[in-house]
Amino acid sequence: MATREKKVVDEKQNGKPERPPLFDAARKVLLASIGAVALAQDEVEDFVNRLVERGEIAEQDGKKLVREVMDRRKKQTQKAEEELSRRVEDALDRMNVPTKADIEALSEKISLLTRKVEELKKQQS
Repeated sequence: MATREKKVVDEKQNGKPERPPLFDAARKVLLASIGAVALAQDEVEDFVNRLVERGEIAEQDGKKLVREVMDRRKKQTQKAEEELSRRVEDALDRMNVPTKADIEALSEKISLLTRKVEELKKQQS
């Protein structure tokens, strides 16, 4: 417990907010995936450029090939993002963490109830 308190004190002194380990892990995975995508795109472009230089494919065919690969990668990325979102939502649901929509609905109900209470107070006065 003392090390936890020391960590919180150190972070307050350094001005850095304390982050949960899951946040840091997700951030590292995201940065790694961005790097991998950029590297893959560079590799595809380099490979196609070498094919064009050697005369194995025409320049227009090379551009078309790069576009097709990038389009396929974009679709796969979108599918992966959707799957990740679904899994995160499922995990949050299992932990009973309210969604943004849940919080907004509750806020609306609170506002409505507050107005009704104010109206009742005015009627009693």
